[in-house]
Amino acid sequence: MSNSSSIRHFLLLALADTRQLQLLHFCLLLGISLAALLGNGLIISAVACGHHLHTPMFFFLLNLALSDLGSICTTVPKAMHNSLWDTRDISYTGCAAQLFFFLFFMTSGYSLLTIMCYDRYVSICKPLHYGTLLGSRACAHMAAAAWASAFLNALMHTANTFSLPLCHGNALGQFFCEIPQILKLARSKSYLREFGLLAVSVFLAFGCFVFMVFSYVQIFRVVLRIPSEQGRHKAFSTCLPHLAVVSLFVSTAIFAYLKPPSMSSPSLDLALSVLYSVVPPALNPLIYSLRNQELKAAVWRLMTGWFQEK
Repeated sequence: MSNSSSIRHFLLLALADTRQLQLLHFCLLLGISLAALLGNGLIISAVACGHHLHTPMFFFLLNLALSDLGSICTTVPKAMHNSLWDTRDISYTGCAAQLFFFLFFMTSGYSLLTIMCYDRYVSICKPLHYGTLLGSRACAHMAAAAWASAFLNALMHTANTFSLPLCHGNALGQFFCEIPQILKLARSKSYLREFGLLAVSVFLAFGCFVFMVFSYVQIFRVVLRIPSEQGRHKAFSTCLPHLAVVSLFVSTAIFAYLKPPSMSSPSLDLALSVLYSVVPPALNPLIYSLRNQELKAAVWRLMTGWFQEK
């Protein structure tokens, strides 16, 4: 028997058993993280430097890129370190910090995706009220609310999770620290409070999901009434990247946490956790830049400007 006060470190799930596979996973994670850093960094720089991109849609996209950068920098470096040096250790405080920042950036990203859906809804369904409903002050307040609510959510869950007595060792079945794996180490009767907090968070997340579904139903109804094919194409072009990012994030997360126990296996759980925690931050910049001509042009001008300076 051990408790949380006696635990000084946790053991994370190893990505591979053989040295060759460990080095391969290190290279793959390095490539994904570099792609995420480059893509999100270019979006942040392009939006910050391009005055014509200072609109609500790109303002929220900049915030989403910051969230994606924080998310991948929270989980991937430790996994790369463990793969390279053939270790599984993470300190108790390091695990708590990783859990907090993972929850913080994932929650803020989901909140920002919900706000971006509202931006698309107002832009297409209420264009005459766009300047009023999404003025600079309103956008700043919504972004601040997304970050603040994510901070409070992460703080409550982290504080509550790490206040539980841990009595089932220190081995986590995941390559980063997350709540379900830590709860498995706690006494069965001690984590009811955390389940209550999780239930509230799931209810709020489901409410955001319902709002996005309702918004897109209204958006598609309006878009299909647009008489010109060019107008429909332009409207769809502004919505499809956001819809693709939401679908990727939500589908992988839902399947990872709500799949039947009979389908659970260490390799499948590991693959799903990589899909919802590592892949989206790397793919989001590509998804948004592929269909947005303004963003592609701004990124291209930024890159050519750098090369000319060199």
